[in-house]
Amino acid sequence: MTLPPAERPLVLASASPRRRDLLREYRYTFEVVPADVEEINLGTPHETVLGNAQRKALAIARLRPDALVLGVDTEVWFGGRVFGKPADLDDAFRMLRELNGKTHEVYSGVCLTWNGGERDHGFVEITRVHFHSRTDAELRAYLARISPLDKAGAYAAQDDHGEMVAQVEGSFSNVIGLPMEALARELSTLGE
Repeated sequence: MTLPPAERPLVLASASPRRRDLLREYRYTFEVVPADVEEINLGTPHETVLGNAQRKALAIARLRPDALVLGVDTEVWFGGRVFGKPADLDDAFRMLRELNGKTHEVYSGVCLTWNGGERDHGFVEITRVHFHSRTDAELRAYLARISPLDKAGAYAAQDDHGEMVAQVEGSFSNVIGLPMEALARELSTLGE
């Protein structure tokens, strides 16, 4: 007998400590099997995050056909460009200067796949984030505090404490890296 997707073991195809923390906070039981998949730009932010999430989920689903695999990709979108993880601290500073005092969008693509990748379901969540205006010295102090190199857009919403983020329109957990409200809804529909 084949288990329905929602009754299978949940596997997170990501090494992100923030995603692990969010899943634990929402009391999910899961395993972590990071996908070694290079993130690529596929055109629009919607196509990019959903395509990368699908590639990550599929890579692990082939290894774990018994599981429901969760793949996620989160990117910051501003000025017609994707702001991924900065290459170095200079790149992080450049990103924060561009976002400083402005509004950007955070896109997360989420893919749930099962049966070794034969079946999947994906969605995209978008959140608008408004930044405070900060001086260059304040931006550098912020970067020194948060270790930005593994964070899309070079900022850490979960550790921000109002330093950069003035307001969030939509899912705050999406800005951290996993839209938990939408994930819960989608998981509940897979059980039907």
